[in-house]
Amino acid sequence: MPVKQRETTTKKLGSRHHEKRRGRRMNSQVPVRLGWDDEAGKRVSVEARTRVVNPYGCMVVLAQSLDLEHRLALTNLISDTSNAAIVVWKGNQRPDGWEYGIELVAPEMDFWGLDL
Repeated sequence: MPVKQRETTTKKLGSRHHEKRRGRRMNSQVPVRLGWDDEAGKRVSVEARTRVVNPYGCMVVLAQSLDLEHRLALTNLISDTSNAAIVVWKGNQRPDGWEYGIELVAPEMDFWGLDL
């Protein structure tokens, strides 16, 4: 009897990012500062709290609308450490803003100061 195999697909998120989780995720509200340049070249800096963290990034909710692959700087305000980052996922708009998946670029594994 033939066995039917299920095809697996990966949902494309951006031109080079795919939906694939790395590392253990943890619900954690870490205070962060995100900074980027807007379309006019003006530096924007906002503070937020993460909703979820893992060794490679986090999810945050921001009032501002950002595009996928937008580059920014993310600072952990508890440890005062910064890391380059990129928007890899834009979720639903909530009453308090947009959900974003932020990937850290070449992060230190202890960036969040948590045992992940």
